[in-house]
Amino acid sequence: MACRFSELVVDSRDPESLAAFWAAVLDYRVLGREDDGAVEIGPEAGFGGPAPTLVFVPVGDPTPGKVRLHVDVSPTDRDQDAELRRLLDLGATPADVGQSEEATWHVLADPEGNEFCLLRRRLDPV
Repeated sequence: MACRFSELVVDSRDPESLAAFWAAVLDYRVLGREDDGAVEIGPEAGFGGPAPTLVFVPVGDPTPGKVRLHVDVSPTDRDQDAELRRLLDLGATPADVGQSEEATWHVLADPEGNEFCLLRRRLDPV
């Protein structure tokens, strides 16, 4: 028996706004809200479906120092350049983590500064 990646929990100063950003990036929808302000987003199939859900939990202070985990995303219905423009329009910003000029991916930060990469390879939607 193996484990399956079912959800990713993200500390957030503003769970609603960050959930809205990532829902637009991933074409997810809000699956639920908790009394403590946490917001869960995911694909139409919901928790336990083919793709993991994301849960944004409220925290007063972001984690100091370098974050040890980041998300990579791949375009599904457009090329990398068009998807980059879409992500920037949604509020992502370019980030420099020392990547080379020859890198085939773009490093970005979400509205709260969490770094993620936009890969070149296009994938089929889930």
